[in-house]
Amino acid sequence: MRSLKTVIIMSAIILLALSFAGCAQDEAAPPATGNGGIQVVQGEGMGYNADVPIKVEVTLDDGVITDITVLEHEETAGLSDPAFEQIPAAIIEAQSTDVDVVTNATDTSKGIMQAVADAIN
Repeated sequence: MRSLKTVIIMSAIILLALSFAGCAQDEAAPPATGNGGIQVVQGEGMGYNADVPIKVEVTLDDGVITDITVLEHEETAGLSDPAFEQIPAAIIEAQSTDVDVVTNATDTSKGIMQAVADAIN
């Protein structure tokens, strides 16, 4: 009886550890450092619609992200809108692509982060 209880407890611990590992985000790209002045760079990332990339334009002023404009995407209207509103602003505020994803728009959020990372690297 004791060994069955031990197996159940160990299984629960393993499942808990795996659930936390599944929530981890990809390594964030550091902000680009420029030679001074304003740079406008473009990048692409894959969102929910993996057939068409999310294309962004990132404005850097002396390596500081000052603006992110989504140029093109074919993500699901309505569901992806909060990600397009919140993720660029969060990246600018954090000066990093390591920001929280938007609930119900995880793939779109990650695609925007990937596009910005692509642009600044």
